[in-house]
Amino acid sequence: MSFLLLLLTLTATLSPLLTFAALWQVKEWRFDRLREHMRSEGLFLQTFGFLKPLILLLSLPALLHEWMPHLTWTIGVLSILTILTIIRLALNRQPRPVWTMKAVTLMSSAAFLVLVAGFMVLLFPVEHTPALVMIPLLSPFILIISWGMFLPIDRALKNHIMRRARIARNRHDQLIVIGITGSVGKTTTKELLLHLLKDQGAQATPAYVNAEIGVARWMTRALSGESAPKILIVEMGAYRSGEIQKLCQITRPLIGIITFIGSQHMALFGSQEKLLTAKAELFDALPQDGAAIVNGDSPFAEPLRKHARCRTVTVGTGGPADLEAFDIEETATGLRFRTGNTMITCPLHGTHNVTNILLAMGAAEVLGLKRPEIARRLMNFHPPEHTFSVRTVGAVTLLDDTHNASPASFKASLGWSKGQPAEEKVLLTSGLIELGEEEDRVHAQLGTEAAGGFSRVIFAHPRHARSFARGYGKPVEILSKKTKPVSAGTLFVCIGRIPEETVRRLLPKS
Repeated sequence: MSFLLLLLTLTATLSPLLTFAALWQVKEWRFDRLREHMRSEGLFLQTFGFLKPLILLLSLPALLHEWMPHLTWTIGVLSILTILTIIRLALNRQPRPVWTMKAVTLMSSAAFLVLVAGFMVLLFPVEHTPALVMIPLLSPFILIISWGMFLPIDRALKNHIMRRARIARNRHDQLIVIGITGSVGKTTTKELLLHLLKDQGAQATPAYVNAEIGVARWMTRALSGESAPKILIVEMGAYRSGEIQKLCQITRPLIGIITFIGSQHMALFGSQEKLLTAKAELFDALPQDGAAIVNGDSPFAEPLRKHARCRTVTVGTGGPADLEAFDIEETATGLRFRTGNTMITCPLHGTHNVTNILLAMGAAEVLGLKRPEIARRLMNFHPPEHTFSVRTVGAVTLLDDTHNASPASFKASLGWSKGQPAEEKVLLTSGLIELGEEEDRVHAQLGTEAAGGFSRVIFAHPRHARSFARGYGKPVEILSKKTKPVSAGTLFVCIGRIPEETVRRLLPKS
């Protein structure tokens, strides 16, 4: 009987453990990001849903009024929770983490802690067996304890990985490293620059690799082969001060690009000034013979320039700059503008991307690439998937900006959409995260920006829908199984972290 109770407890706890682990892994197993998510989004319903707490609540009278023995009640509730878990797994509706070594280790130790907790309950008299039902409800805390237990080992492994990366970097003194950071535009600028420099032996960090461990592992692999690259383009993300500095200690960049500084992750940094200082760590790290590429359209361009002790190159679209765009035009096939005496044509949509093109051009010119050659190569650029990607799917024009989103990129997408000729326009969004105290104001402002431009607005999560609707001036839809697909001929604008299957589900059936 004890074995059965332990097995049922473990299986009943499996579903919330998997759900919570998947959520935390998206936050890169960082407790600061998890804490902010819990503050802004809540945790209980995301982890447990409605049905399981409802079952527990409805079954309590039977326990409290002793309508059935404690042991029978415990087995019954745990069996129902176990059946629900099996059904979710069978229907492939159970969220689960990507099974990295860290995820396997944390989940295995959490499962062990569940068994230990269950065994301790069974040491008491049978009247205490209902306490087993509480263990699934404690699954987030169990995983946090598991994470805390392995934190010293995790930090030791992290230091080892970073030390290996520094050694690998120090073996290649002639290597040119270009660091790219900013609140928005990092990935697009990285891909543009990689396209321009690929014939010069350049490699760039893969998608979603921009933190210390990911960059360190990637760079170690990139530099371990027989033919090491001549140029490494490193996207650098940060959620608090000191993280870009650590990335620079590993990579030793010669050229730095700061795309744009907005308010994304403000909740983690605490203030605009701290965010600015954290991003400027890239320029602080550049050597005197390096180059800092500055977005002159940013209100923080001048403060950023002061952090560089090397040559600076300013790019922009709205005032004097070393590399300035004129006669900007968006055509059906992409962007077209003039810089100096050179016409630039690039199959990339959204006039906000002109600055990203200029930033990539500035770095390429520092490395000796001539402007006519840059113009020729840009004509053949292929935009990265899910990053302001405009494509036709059947009879629908789809703007896919689901790689990531910030207030600046969200506004850019809304502005681009308003200028398109489609009669019906539908916005699907997950909203923005980690904005701290600004989240309600920002979403209301985005709603105001969207007002009059969309016939439907669909929120993937209800958390920020009310704030958005306040600015939008009318109710918005909350995504559910009953949400109707968009119609043929629609401009379908998808912004924020939204699963690809969700987007496909809302496209019209062919």
